Amino acid sequence: MDLFSWFRRRQAVKPVRASPSPFARGFGRLHLAGQPYALPKDLEESGRLDFQHFLLRLAFKGNYIAPIRNPSDILDVGCGTGRWAMEMAQTFPNANVVGLDVVPPAQDRGHVFGYGLEGQPENYAFVEGDVLKGLSFAERSFDFVHMRLLFAAIPGDKWPFVVSELVRVLRSGGWVQLLEAYPVPNGGPMLKRWQYWAEQLSKRTGVDFTIGPHLGELLRYAGLQDVRQQRLDLPVGKWGGRLGVMLEKDLTAMVRGVKFPIVKMGITTAEEYDGVCEAMIPEFATEREIFPFYVAYGRKP
Repeated sequence: MDLFSWFRRRQAVKPVRASPSPFARGFGRLHLAGQPYALPKDLEESGRLDFQHFLLRLAFKGNYIAPIRNPSDILDVGCGTGRWAMEMAQTFPNANVVGLDVVPPAQDRGHVFGYGLEGQPENYAFVEGDVLKGLSFAERSFDFVHMRLLFAAIPGDKWPFVVSELVRVLRSGGWVQLLEAYPVPNGGPMLKRWQYWAEQLSKRTGVDFTIGPHLGELLRYAGLQDVRQQRLDLPVGKWGGRLGVMLEKDLTAMVRGVKFPIVKMGITTAEEYDGVCEAMIPEFATEREIFPFYVAYGRKP
């Protein structure tokens, strides 16, 4: 079967491939150039994103909480590795599932999906696109639109536009689900130092790391109904059991991943950054830190 045959047949979905995004290299990592996104876009980051996916799937007891029923078309905006979208394609084998991101997933030729996903499902397709420039899909193309953890990619003043685009391509009766993290409120001295640097980075790039508590407001402002929002506080460190160990690993890798933009902008030095990263790890065992996650969903009337 031609992977995109179903995609071409659907008149409501007319994607236009975006121009390739150039990369910038710093401290051995690849980052998107000309984008506010602070995290890398390379194989190492792909591994972290998949690991983070397993963490969130465990914490939220599944891949979605919106009350969807047999959607026929699903869109994942900022799909990263495509793992969430491909698992949804397995869960709903009769649905067409589209993963959208500014660049294709960073996967090598020997990539093995594993963990219940033997390969790319036939009902899944990746499309290049930048939600900050608008979605190149027709109105009312999807029954379920999903977007998560783009707080480091979307400027604060762009959030209303981005959410309006998610709603525009949603069919009546369909659902939008958003999930974002929030800065750790009870971090130790080293984590607080890093979060200060992250705040300085956000001020210079315009992204809003504190958007999480406002997801429900954004959905209501965009005209959605039956909006629900919940906060889930996850433990960081061994004291939190399996989830705590996983989140410590994920948070440590994420912190190391944003070294390049922070140092490049002169917020701190590479040496000081590395020192704080090393000193941060022992804090996870003593500070009993929690990492808040917010998830919200709403229905289009």
